[in-house]
Amino acid sequence: MIPVNSKWLRAVLGMLALWMGAAGAASAMGNARPVQPSPGAAAQAGGFRLQPATTQLIVGIAPHWDSSQVTLQRYERQRGGPWRPVGEAVPGRLGRSGLVWGLGLHPVPPGATLKQEGDGRAPAGAFALGGAYGYERDVRRQTGLAYHQVTEADMWVEDPQSPHYNRHLRMQHGSPQTQWEHDQQMRQNDPAHALKLFIAHNSGQRVVPNAGSAIFFHIWRDNGGRPSAGCTVMPEPAVRELVAWVDPRRFPVYVLLPQAEYQALRGPWGLP
Repeated sequence: MIPVNSKWLRAVLGMLALWMGAAGAASAMGNARPVQPSPGAAAQAGGFRLQPATTQLIVGIAPHWDSSQVTLQRYERQRGGPWRPVGEAVPGRLGRSGLVWGLGLHPVPPGATLKQEGDGRAPAGAFALGGAYGYERDVRRQTGLAYHQVTEADMWVEDPQSPHYNRHLRMQHGSPQTQWEHDQQMRQNDPAHALKLFIAHNSGQRVVPNAGSAIFFHIWRDNGGRPSAGCTVMPEPAVRELVAWVDPRRFPVYVLLPQAEYQALRGPWGLP
């Protein structure tokens, strides 16, 4: 097994360095305690603002913390200019249990509940975006957005005990030889995973064990009739349009919040 040293990982690490120091991020993670989040706690995450370099933004707004429904809207701006919507808002689905604060570009609100592996919740907050993955040889995309064709040799490690937790690996021998490799293998021949875009939750140089892994934008199931396990899912045309639109040179960010938290953080974070 070898870690994948891909272009998107270097881009995500560079973006994380631009936004916040690793020491500050680790401190915020270490101070979090498991209690129910609230709009008041969210307001304490106001010591963060989208950087001028970010000129592409995806905003996902859920009705409340326990909802698996979300409305997604893309935005663009010129440096220093106002945010302007791109295209129409699209419906999406989140984790079957709703949302919970994740580990991303934002500071974690004091005392907030954090995402855990297998909790069925989508990570809330502000996140850098990584590369795209899919079954096709290539897809329509911007220059600089890394794309990897998934084969049976590809794994995304969701085992919290592994030193490679929440990382993309490729098997040198080409296919699973152990049960562990089979369990970590990326989905094969699954229409919902035919194309996806990595959301950099709990990613970069400081991956926290058991804090959640394999968070993507990908295609929804049953025309939106089923929630996800923690990803943000939407109709296939919307996923393809998102992958074609995202430009790493514009430092795109995904902000996912419940409605009340969005209103509380809209001004401090510089959101539309």
